[in-house]
Amino acid sequence: MPHHTPLIGTIVAGLVIAFFMGALAHRLRVSPIAGYLLAGVMVGPFTPGFVADAGLAQELAEIGVILLMFGVGLHFSLRDLLAVKNIAIPGALVQIAAATLLGIGIGYMMGWDLAAGFVFGLALSVASTVVLLRALQSRNLVETERGRIAVGWLIVEDLVMVLALVLLPALASALSGGEGAATLPWVISTTLLKVAGFVALMLIVGRRVLPWALHWVVHTGSRELFRLAVLAVALGVAFGAAYAFDVSFALGAFFAGMILGETQLSRRAAEETLPLRDAFAVLFFVSVGMLFDPSVVTEQPIPLLVTVLTIIVGKSLAAWLIVRAFGHTNDKALTISASLAQIGEFSFILAGLGTGLGLLPEAGRDLILAGAIISIFLNPFIFNLAVGSTSAVKEKQVEDEIEHEKKREEHVILVGYGRVGKLVAKGLRATPTAVLLIEAQSDLAREARADGFEVVTGNAVEPSVLKEAGIERAHRMLIAIPEGFEAGAICEQAKKLRPDLSVMARAHSDAQFDHLVQHGCDRVVLGEREIARQMLELIGAGASRIAAVPQGAKSA
Repeated sequence: MPHHTPLIGTIVAGLVIAFFMGALAHRLRVSPIAGYLLAGVMVGPFTPGFVADAGLAQELAEIGVILLMFGVGLHFSLRDLLAVKNIAIPGALVQIAAATLLGIGIGYMMGWDLAAGFVFGLALSVASTVVLLRALQSRNLVETERGRIAVGWLIVEDLVMVLALVLLPALASALSGGEGAATLPWVISTTLLKVAGFVALMLIVGRRVLPWALHWVVHTGSRELFRLAVLAVALGVAFGAAYAFDVSFALGAFFAGMILGETQLSRRAAEETLPLRDAFAVLFFVSVGMLFDPSVVTEQPIPLLVTVLTIIVGKSLAAWLIVRAFGHTNDKALTISASLAQIGEFSFILAGLGTGLGLLPEAGRDLILAGAIISIFLNPFIFNLAVGSTSAVKEKQVEDEIEHEKKREEHVILVGYGRVGKLVAKGLRATPTAVLLIEAQSDLAREARADGFEVVTGNAVEPSVLKEAGIERAHRMLIAIPEGFEAGAICEQAKKLRPDLSVMARAHSDAQFDHLVQHGCDRVVLGEREIARQMLELIGAGASRIAAVPQGAKSA
């Protein structure tokens, strides 16, 4: 057997080059998605050097689509959508219609038929979830009203795109049948009946069977089996939906995630599948980049410019006008319109499906990919310009700072509201010490607020988040997240801003212990060692049986 096979070569080249390009994108403070797309261009057939197997890349991308949509379903929140339904639902629908009409206009200019323009416009109308959340989280806007509107708006867009993925094959089948309009209503009706049957099966049977099965697996105590069960649900339901009901993998995976998202095991399911979802999502973006022909930049500069302007200006202006028409302030309108000034995952899926079905010409797919890469690169700068230009944002930040300044004086910053973080927070509540939480995950941040804590939503490794948490006046910092190496980065950043701050963190291994100490952590609690010490104390054996830990400023 040869050491180099097309499958191994495609996976290795895709992941390795994606890592370097993603790291470069991170360094430039833009979304890593742009780096992954460029990695795909580099290993694609239109650039010199190694060329990955396009057919295998597309099959790997299908798995990436399934896991991406499964993740979307896991994090789908009907409650969040209903909270802003009065603006998010009509706003998203009108904005999608406006962008689609602009896309049809570009298609007419390019000499395409109506179906091609329709698919092209749909692809330009939906923003990237990853890019939007990154922009909001970096500025602590996720839990604000405008952040909730933007997220709700995106949920509506995602739901419309899921429906579009189901109906596009029906549209292509009807148009290729020769009778066109005569068969279109029948094909669409048949497709909707199949979708209804699948949805009914999932809501009636899947809603009971899938959670029961996962709870049974949890009680086996096998973490490996639970991880395998979650992946089997995601992939199995997606494949079953396509095989039995003739609907897309995406719809099946979305519903599988949505059903599991309603259970208490949703967080663990998301955590256990995250590494594999991330890996295949990267391969998905790489495979998309492989389809891009860079010559479109020189051969079709005017259509490309119009496409980019449609993404950045056209649909953003439509969103701004809609938000203002509903009576919201200018800062909300600017935040939402800037958040939507890019396209991403669903655009790539629609472009690939439209091209595969013969509805969209390859030139349209190239314009979509080029527009996505450019808009993702430009979005951080657009967001800074839009949000930075609103004095209301700065005034609100000042008001919040004044309001909480006294409360935050000599407070403790607690990073993470997971299992350990909740216990620490509960213990601190019994003391006179004021507590301020930093939590990156929005659902845990909401839970902490509901429990009565003041919360800053964001990644604690970001200096802006630490400053928002009042690190200049904090008494000490407790890092309760389980990832010891990530905690080391947080500690290092905190020490840069406040060298005299006392920082405590947790570790699960000697390597994590050493890493935390090297990055300035004053005290490190090594979980396994503390558990062993406590167990020996409970049986009266004494803590002396535990291997001694080096004493000094850095200790366990």
